[in-house]
Amino acid sequence: MTGWLGRRALRTIHEFRTRLARYHLQQRRVAKAALAADPVVEAAVLRHAQEHSLPHAEVRRRVEQYVDEIVPQLNVLSYYKIGYNLAKVVLNLLYRVTVDYQDEAALERIPKRDVVVYAMNHRSNVDYVVVAYVLAYGAHVSYAVGEWARVWPLEYVFKSFGSYFIRRGFREPLYHTVLEQYVHLITKNGVTQGFFPEGRLSRDGRLGPPKLGLLDYVCRTMLDPGFDRDIWFVPVAINFDRVLEDRALIRELVDERDRPGRLAQLWTVTTYLGSNAVRLVTGRLKRYGRAAVNFGTPISLREWLASAPGVLQLPKEQRLPQLERLAALLMERIGAIIPVTPVPLAAAALLSFGQTMIPKTAVLDRMDQLRDRLGAVNAKMVRGGARIRVVWDRAWRMLRMRRLAVEEGDSVVVLPRGRPLLEFYANSIAHLLPIRGPRVPFHKTHDTAARLISSITLSRSSRTTNSRVPSPARRAAQRAAARAPATSATSASRCRLAVSGIRYVGDTSPESRRARGRRVTLFSRSRSLFRRARIRA
Repeated sequence: MTGWLGRRALRTIHEFRTRLARYHLQQRRVAKAALAADPVVEAAVLRHAQEHSLPHAEVRRRVEQYVDEIVPQLNVLSYYKIGYNLAKVVLNLLYRVTVDYQDEAALERIPKRDVVVYAMNHRSNVDYVVVAYVLAYGAHVSYAVGEWARVWPLEYVFKSFGSYFIRRGFREPLYHTVLEQYVHLITKNGVTQGFFPEGRLSRDGRLGPPKLGLLDYVCRTMLDPGFDRDIWFVPVAINFDRVLEDRALIRELVDERDRPGRLAQLWTVTTYLGSNAVRLVTGRLKRYGRAAVNFGTPISLREWLASAPGVLQLPKEQRLPQLERLAALLMERIGAIIPVTPVPLAAAALLSFGQTMIPKTAVLDRMDQLRDRLGAVNAKMVRGGARIRVVWDRAWRMLRMRRLAVEEGDSVVVLPRGRPLLEFYANSIAHLLPIRGPRVPFHKTHDTAARLISSITLSRSSRTTNSRVPSPARRAAQRAAARAPATSATSASRCRLAVSGIRYVGDTSPESRRARGRRVTLFSRSRSLFRRARIRA
């Protein structure tokens, strides 16, 4: 790197004390030439030309197109001077970012010459920005990005940040040979990488099953005789109080074809940016709560391979089932450190009642009980030491802003249109709180359940009045019955819980708790998954 820009880039690297491979500082054409001349790629070209009866020159042009599509060119000044500062401004306007470590000492013990790969759950497209911002002082991350970002100007931006594009669902062996050799190339050169084992955004909020393609490519780098380093997989768990594209993800869950076109997406982004710019200028812009990132204990690939010798030499059909164990281990560690932010905790508490109107005191008691349950499994709770009313107030700001629930007197009313979003956020911690059975997909059952609950309450109120009452009085009786203590309607509560698929756990009123002389525990205690870590804000 020469000239004023080169000296400025080197000064920036020293300023951020970043872990940057020398490979990123070379010209892009050098990496493209090395990939195009790879003997494995050349053999794949010959094989593809023979199988499809195509001229060698035509197949070679296709390979050059793939290489040009995949290989990025990192611009250090673009990444750190523009990208970092823009991410800092935007993230701090929208969220309060929280960082936590399960075992910070283990991360610091990773040898600097070894390769680090961050494996993350995929909640939002903001995940790229949040993790890159958190790791900016210390490491540069090269992401595997889907084809959704191959539009101007996102394609140029991602490539200037050192990320490479992959075609998800594209099964051509020639393309995957080129992609695999590129992953081998950057891994051998010590590039810090980040990828999402799920392979796509979570549509329902839950952790998805892992895909093995990129994991297989990274692991098979160990077969290179000249590669004498270790590869460390670092689990990273991300959660938000608000996912920017949550409604769009729910629509795709109901109907995979219900995905807006590029123009519709551009219009949505433009209107969103415009409306928030107006709110910022007028002083009405409010944060969306927490964006929490947790780093887990790293996994050494060499140690894992020592427990499964000969796995990487197996044919692909036998190798992938063995690598599923490594992928399952990664997802298990990611799930164990999922941050529990206020909105998912409040959503889980509201949905656990299985009814539309819940007394606020009951919601607070349930949140307190769920927080005890999370503490029993050493879950990563954001502001875990705060009073439960403070946690509820922070969650309620977002629920009210999103119009997911409203207050009516001393009760909270879950709106029918808000129930799918509550499900989405509660599902992010569902593996830590197994309190609800499987539900039919969104938009299918909550209206029916609400009508059935209303009919149960109506029948109870009509039996109480013992006469035919006018419509206004009947509505007042329904509201009064919904505010009644849980002890006066145990059987009706059982009916409601049976309708929503929630297991009835008995009377949880304060009177019954005092009679039992101990705190109610909704679930049996389980063994700790990891030690509690210090929270960094």
